[in-house]
Amino acid sequence: MTKVINDPSDFKEDMIAGMVRAYRRYFQRVPNATGVMVPSAPRAGKVSVINGGGSGHYPVFAGLVGQGMMDAAVIGDVFTSPSNEQAYRVAKAVASDAGVLFSYGYYNGDVMNFDMASMRLEDDGIHVETVLVTDDVASAPPTEHHERRGIAGGFFVYKALGASSARGDNLATVKAMGEHANAHTRTFGVAFDGCTLPGKSEPLFTVDAGKMELGLGIHGEPGIEVGDIATAQELAKIMSTRVLADPPDGASSDVAVIVNSLGRTSDEELFVLYKDVAGELEQAGLNVHETHVGRLTTSLDMDGCSLSLFWLDDELKPLLEAPADCPAYTRIGS
Repeated sequence: MTKVINDPSDFKEDMIAGMVRAYRRYFQRVPNATGVMVPSAPRAGKVSVINGGGSGHYPVFAGLVGQGMMDAAVIGDVFTSPSNEQAYRVAKAVASDAGVLFSYGYYNGDVMNFDMASMRLEDDGIHVETVLVTDDVASAPPTEHHERRGIAGGFFVYKALGASSARGDNLATVKAMGEHANAHTRTFGVAFDGCTLPGKSEPLFTVDAGKMELGLGIHGEPGIEVGDIATAQELAKIMSTRVLADPPDGASSDVAVIVNSLGRTSDEELFVLYKDVAGELEQAGLNVHETHVGRLTTSLDMDGCSLSLFWLDDELKPLLEAPADCPAYTRIGS
């Protein structure tokens, strides 16, 4: 459970205040809004890219605000979409003459509120586009890929959007690069135990002892099946099989990989898992170009992990390798 709190109702505000103080070299608070922004925004001629969603998933979303990544993030309450007013205020603060692009996971509340903010911005003469993250293969079949939830693979989408914007692409191109990245990203996750909301003594949901839930969502959305706790080798095979069963059209053999903790699972455990994931990918004939092991999308203190693959091509590889500097991720360049 979340133990380090003051008044549970102040959790989000206390968290934002702490983040801004800790990471002031990366971002500042958006005035009169629950969001953070890079001090250099807006910049003439540069598309302003903004992600956002509920708290409880750090480093997503604010941890990816910085040079070469997001220009701003809108921060909602724990597991709750930001309001359209907050999305509007954050976007107004960073909007440039080149336009604004919103990107976030496909959840009904986020879609509704960001769409309402987009309409208000368009009324103000600000051109807005949206890229939805839909990487969770457990949440819908390939025939309904546009209905999938956005989870840890969103990192690759945000990286592509940030790099495309940073190199000066126009709004249409930045959107196209983000959609291309999303189409080349797949994620599958498992949970061993639930999470507890700040101030609560009972978990939001539970997983039976000795069991794991396959495909359980980062807000406790139902998974697709329950199985016995597996060895790392068995788990690597299960996760790799699920992700590799749905490759993108025209997939190459070069991939980037994320082995992500949902909060409580340790980095040491993730490295054990990655050893076996790497073996599965090699057997499948894939070349691992880059790997990230750690916390990129969490669910408070949930015990679980996910595997994301990002199939690379001549357009996506330069975007992945472009420089970036934010609290959760730094890359000097290729």
